[in-house]
Amino acid sequence: MLSSALISNGFSPRILIAGGGTGGHVYPAVAIADAIGGINRHAVVEFAGSRTGIEWRLVPESGYSIHHISVQGLQRKLTLKNLTLPFVVAKGLKEARDLIRHFDADVVVGTGGYVALPLLLAARYLHRRTAIQEQNAFMGLTNRIVSRFADQIHIAFDEAAPKSKGSNTRITGNPVRQNLADPNKQEALDYFEFSDVRQVVFMTGGSIGSQAMNEAMAAIVRSLLAKRGIGVIWQTGERYFERFQTSVSDHPRLRLKAYVDRMDMAYSAADLVICRSGASTCSELMLTGKPAILIPSPNVAEDHQTKNALSLVSAGAAALLEESRMHHELLDVTRDLLGDQDRLDRMSENTLKLAKPNAAREIAEDILGLAQTRIR
Repeated sequence: MLSSALISNGFSPRILIAGGGTGGHVYPAVAIADAIGGINRHAVVEFAGSRTGIEWRLVPESGYSIHHISVQGLQRKLTLKNLTLPFVVAKGLKEARDLIRHFDADVVVGTGGYVALPLLLAARYLHRRTAIQEQNAFMGLTNRIVSRFADQIHIAFDEAAPKSKGSNTRITGNPVRQNLADPNKQEALDYFEFSDVRQVVFMTGGSIGSQAMNEAMAAIVRSLLAKRGIGVIWQTGERYFERFQTSVSDHPRLRLKAYVDRMDMAYSAADLVICRSGASTCSELMLTGKPAILIPSPNVAEDHQTKNALSLVSAGAAALLEESRMHHELLDVTRDLLGDQDRLDRMSENTLKLAKPNAAREIAEDILGLAQTRIR
């Protein structure tokens, strides 16, 4: 239960949030910020990030101020660029200390990415409270380092818990868009102008898109559509849309799109989702209760997408297909699942059991409580 002080006029917590590099780090951070403001309208929430990161665009678009912190990732191969790393780190730490002092942060929150590390280290040095949120089933490098001293650790999967898991670790889930589960299926079918469609496959490789997944879908889409009653929503990503718009023939039950603006409608229409297994995507599947064929990207650090996928597979909520097998097996796996409604229903039930729809609010409440304990 929240203390009345958390929402009173006399309590104006100052929260600094850092996270970037990918939308998977930024969107949960914004959801947490929104929840903090929803609980306490007097809270002051601002962000720190890199001018070269996606956060530099997404955060202002969400209505928040963002401050630049110099950051450089460690290159995993031998390169002269790594020689500049110590100097960039030193500069970033100084900028982080100056920002925390100037902003007078009560709590510094990190949601992952290299840019969060200098902020959280500086907060530790300045005796400010710290909280981290880990989206994946395998904790990223920044959060692994900070988990040794963070006052609060919020995780989405039990597998991400630190080995020395203590009372400061909570499985709160990933903050996601709360409107995803609102529309009903018929409303969604009408939105996509589907008629005489009984089952819908929604394929997405993310907003940027995946060349490998698009090519695999191009190879099987005609076979899927050959069965009456099957509809396909296919999000190619901006980068690949023109290529596949030209090469794939029109069909009355195919909706080929560069980007799906109404993801709530896409999920509501879908009976089966073919997608990557990034943390945000997995959390959206949980919230909407959608069965999925998960195809982990082989190009992410420490193979965390496979670990995310295995967490859902072990719960009977999804099927896993490695990208190396995708071109040979995607059609058969998709057909098998569409032809087994009982299995789809069980997967949906198991997926919903994993959902944590109140994640953003729970995390926000904990952060506001932590702000009250700042050592002054």
